[in-house]
Amino acid sequence: MKFSGALESQRLPLLLEMAIAREAQMWKVYVPKVQPSQDVGISPAQRDEVIRWLAKLKCQFHLYPETLALAVNLLDRFLAAVKARPKYLNCIAISCFFLATKTIEEDERIPALKVLARDSFCGCSPAEICRMEKIILDKLNWDLHTATPLDFLYIFHAVALSTRPQLLTTLPKMNPSQHVALLTKQLLHCLACYQLLQFKGSMLALAIVSLEVEKLIPDWLALIIELLQKAQMDSSQLIHCRELTARHLSTLQPSRLSNSVYVYSPLKHNLVSCHMGTFHSHPSSVPGPDSKDRFKPEVPTEGGAPALCRRRAAPSRCKQATAKRKVEEMEVDDFYDGIKRLYNEENAPEGVAALEGKAISACSTDVSRQGGSISACPPLQPVSVM
Repeated sequence: MKFSGALESQRLPLLLEMAIAREAQMWKVYVPKVQPSQDVGISPAQRDEVIRWLAKLKCQFHLYPETLALAVNLLDRFLAAVKARPKYLNCIAISCFFLATKTIEEDERIPALKVLARDSFCGCSPAEICRMEKIILDKLNWDLHTATPLDFLYIFHAVALSTRPQLLTTLPKMNPSQHVALLTKQLLHCLACYQLLQFKGSMLALAIVSLEVEKLIPDWLALIIELLQKAQMDSSQLIHCRELTARHLSTLQPSRLSNSVYVYSPLKHNLVSCHMGTFHSHPSSVPGPDSKDRFKPEVPTEGGAPALCRRRAAPSRCKQATAKRKVEEMEVDDFYDGIKRLYNEENAPEGVAALEGKAISACSTDVSRQGGSISACPPLQPVSVM
């Protein structure tokens, strides 16, 4: 449901207030510590690794980013409430992921438990995931609805666009949906950083928004101060969170542009015609653009013919050409003449022209039989742009 500008400006502060109240009620500081023994507790590296694994599952099953954000939130809340061993981490993570999927996704998008356990390679059976789900729900008091960092990111981005309509003027090819998708990718990348667990989700979302707004408008600081006051946050913590967030986002690989141009670079081969009716290619240096013999087939000597040419299976193939074969020969000759006219080689010597027509007519039948596996067209050459 969409609202007008006036209703939207009234609705956003209410949503922000409700999300902040929900976060204050549910949030608990959890920072994994480096354990002397791997069997004692879950290390920060293990926690980040399992979240990156859940991110891959989100892409594999084509789920919403809200599902991944809720799964990470449930995982951190559960690990803050209990002391789990690393051998149960995969089962805990896939159970939180399945709970988030059933909470966020539509029914037709929820993968079957057997399919999830099989395709995720979690090493757990469906029965073990069900038992772990019951344990997680008991520890979290069956309360899965909480404000995730992604919820705050959406609210802050909407508030910024409503108060600063000129926010995206420097990005003419990007609409608000594409812009928030870019910020969502950055946020999901930051979820796999244990150093940012010391901050609330609202603080992390505001740090990402502030880093992006700083690049777009000159009065970004005034906008961030307004958001900071509405969210009732400490400015010193925001500065610290911005520093860690910027450091972690520097490791994020830039996304591939949608209008990327890929240039085809073929192998440099010259076609060699043989009197037995076949084409063979061998690597060689490509002649210069001023050379008139660029597309002239090379005729091997008699001593080299057996090494370059492949003998026919039976002499019965060398019969008199039928009407169909004559038509094929005419088409190939016309095609070859067109190539010569394209490169201004119509004035080639008569002996060379006769030799070229002879070689092409002798090889036309085998080329047509091969179905395009070896093309009679020479390799493309780069064209200079004036």
